[in-house]
Amino acid sequence: MTFPQFAYLLGMITGKGTIIRKSTSTEILIEIPHKNLIIEGMDVQLSVKASITDIKEILEPFIDTRISVISMENKTILSFGKDNAFVLIREINKQMRNLISCKDFRIPEEIYIAPSDIKKEFLRGLADVTAHIRSSNIAYSIAYNHRVYIEIPVNWFLTVDIANLLMDLDIPVQTIDWGHPNTRDPNLKDYNRGKKYAWFREHQIKIFADEFEKVGFKINHKMKALMKLAEINRKEWDKYVRDQIKTSKDPSKLEELEKMLGHIEIVHHKYYWETRDRNKPKLYHPMENDSRIPCIIRERHFDTWKSIAKTLGYPLRQ
Repeated sequence: MTFPQFAYLLGMITGKGTIIRKSTSTEILIEIPHKNLIIEGMDVQLSVKASITDIKEILEPFIDTRISVISMENKTILSFGKDNAFVLIREINKQMRNLISCKDFRIPEEIYIAPSDIKKEFLRGLADVTAHIRSSNIAYSIAYNHRVYIEIPVNWFLTVDIANLLMDLDIPVQTIDWGHPNTRDPNLKDYNRGKKYAWFREHQIKIFADEFEKVGFKINHKMKALMKLAEINRKEWDKYVRDQIKTSKDPSKLEELEKMLGHIEIVHHKYYWETRDRNKPKLYHPMENDSRIPCIIRERHFDTWKSIAKTLGYPLRQ
């Protein structure tokens, strides 16, 4: 795992890829929802076109073939094919364990043992096709809480893999909004309206922009948007701290507050075991035993996203 371009390609395939194997050749398809390519304030068509151009410029010299582009109303499909004898194809099949769909892919083992720069390239490839960043991705309406959302449909264990790879890079997940009835329909509102499966949507991994900036995007305008919102987080944090300094009536706290200036990591660089639970106990949901839920957590009730994550393999680390 020595080539950054290969790690980037693997990230894209893992996040949104399909592998079609034939007797003599293999075709790789990468389906990208346009919502993951669009940046607010930028024309939609221009944003998508610029994103695809960036991706092609990164990958085509490495794979040594042209990438075909099929654009639809809400998504774009990138594809390329090569003879099965090519080393690239053999290596992709090896890393993806001969699986065929992002619904089943896991992060390759070699990524976990690779140097940090390779791990980051893999995550950039994955984030370029699965993540979006916009000002509405803000936590609790707090001005310094802008976030990146990584969205993973169906694949529960890949979601945990991503959280663990981020942890290897010392980047905490702020929360995971699981496609689980206890988190998506905790009060049974949808279920009681006859929408029994409304909870079964993509899993959303949410990371503060200033933390995810340590990885970033390869798509140029997505990276610029990330940097902008990360900087807003830092400025708004300092503004908040200065307001606290102005209104503080306790001189003993002033020195402590002044040390917090320029250090947003005090509130954002926290793993789930370092944060308080905001969630109240959830009602029992009749769909807790649904077959769409992995066996390891099926027929179990969860009051927090943390309990689901821990059970699926995102462990507490000291």
